[in-house]
Amino acid sequence: LLKYYSEIKEFKDNYLVFKDGTKFIYDDGKDKSFEELLNDPDIEDMFKFEYKFWDSIIPFQYDPGRIRNEAFFKKIYGNSKNEVQSNLTRVKWCPKLVNQEILVTKKNNIHLKIDSLSKELDEHPEFKKYIQNIGGTFNWRLISGTSRLSMHSFGMTIDINVSYSNYWQWDCKCKSEDFRLNKFTNRIPLELVKIFEKYLTNLVLTNLVTSYFNKSKQRL
Repeated sequence: LLKYYSEIKEFKDNYLVFKDGTKFIYDDGKDKSFEELLNDPDIEDMFKFEYKFWDSIIPFQYDPGRIRNEAFFKKIYGNSKNEVQSNLTRVKWCPKLVNQEILVTKKNNIHLKIDSLSKELDEHPEFKKYIQNIGGTFNWRLISGTSRLSMHSFGMTIDINVSYSNYWQWDCKCKSEDFRLNKFTNRIPLELVKIFEKYLTNLVLTNLVTSYFNKSKQRL
């Protein structure tokens, strides 16, 4: 966190301290259920699950990137829709293949990462159907079926063409977060995932791309 978020000054006495003096407790010491992890996580809880490749259906409720301390992201990217919007800039997404203009936050140079990603994808016409008609970037909204803000609210998340995505709420036709996925469905090429990951690996916790291609909830 200290390495990748310039807004943070130090970690001291179990607190993450921002340069303006704001403090976030790192570990509240509570043993939490999965529901509590989703709805009331501390900073440490966001690192509970390791992001890695699985060669089978991942364990129930093992969901890297889904546990998010909303106050932390509001502190970094903006506490309101208007505040987030003040940090947005326009990026031309894949000018040759798609030529779509998108809104992306400038915080932590995410717009530059997206621009670099876009330029490489522009050299892969074989992936065009996946990277056109993207599902959007900035959209201040709640996650469907919850009271939690979507990461789209901060202009630092991008969905590729949802026509080729499998999202657990769509698959189960429900909003229950206790839903268990019993079969593997994926239509996203692993090579495309790797291109995204190449540009996003040093953006800790931004969740620009959540790629559960590894035989579980399918979402990019």
